[in-house]
Amino acid sequence: MPKMTDPRDLFLHELGDLLYAENVLVKALPKLADEASDDKLRAGFEAHLEETKQHVKNVEKAFAKLGEKPSAEKCPAIDGIKAEHDKFMKDEDPSAEIRDMFLTGSGARAEHYEIAAYSGLITSAKALGESEVATLLEENLRQEEAALGKLESIAQRLAQGAKKPTAAR
Repeated sequence: MPKMTDPRDLFLHELGDLLYAENVLVKALPKLADEASDDKLRAGFEAHLEETKQHVKNVEKAFAKLGEKPSAEKCPAIDGIKAEHDKFMKDEDPSAEIRDMFLTGSGARAEHYEIAAYSGLITSAKALGESEVATLLEENLRQEEAALGKLESIAQRLAQGAKKPTAAR
């Protein structure tokens, strides 16, 4: 494999990484919604699924504006976040209360990853003179930040209502 030396090539690689991540999340969000017992958490995952479907379209439009065919690059980061979720759910068989608390954290980890990825891509798009691409990615970033805010609010509510552990004697 030749050494990558062109910033545009890196940008396309990172854009493909994010396309892969968004597609993984389109498949994962219905599962998260099904696992949630908290109504607001479930509704949040369902609403974010619709946004995530639009994120895929926006990333594909970004490729088109660059004159490129959309090409997903395997994203080990999102695969790791998903694997962590799957392992916890299988190994721990959590109560509904613990499951909802875990789901808010799992969702937040994905949002933090996406926010970091979009922030970097927006910076690169602007540096490459691709303002229309930056605008598409900024739309996705705003929705990811809003989704994270909602998850954090739900997480705080769930944590405040959680049963306190009994002291060991």
